[in-house]
Amino acid sequence: MRRLSIILIIVLLMGVLPETGLALPYGFIHPLDFSGSESEKAQVISYIKRQVKETYSKIGMDDPMTLRMMERENLNAFKELIRAKNRSILDDVISTYCGIGMCDYNTINMMYNEQMKANNQSLNW
Repeated sequence: MRRLSIILIIVLLMGVLPETGLALPYGFIHPLDFSGSESEKAQVISYIKRQVKETYSKIGMDDPMTLRMMERENLNAFKELIRAKNRSILDDVISTYCGIGMCDYNTINMMYNEQMKANNQSLNW
């Protein structure tokens, strides 16, 4: 029992998404695990700011206006994701896009919504 507890603590500290074994970026909070505490809000904001700055600096678009706009987009996307209805689909989207370095809440939200639409469609003539 003690060994299992130690393994669980290590997994949580490493930021591994248990369903996928995917190591998530430092500071990433799964939207459906978000409790709404002030410390988690601060962690989400910190993650978004760092991720947006890193992404947009790489392409030379790290001016304040662009950064603030994309930070707001990511925060709004996170707020939508905390109301996601299908954890399995959300976990798959997080695994896929974080696995290829696109671990921003805006992309995750957009692709989750597309997956939900596709999940409810079928091919018709």
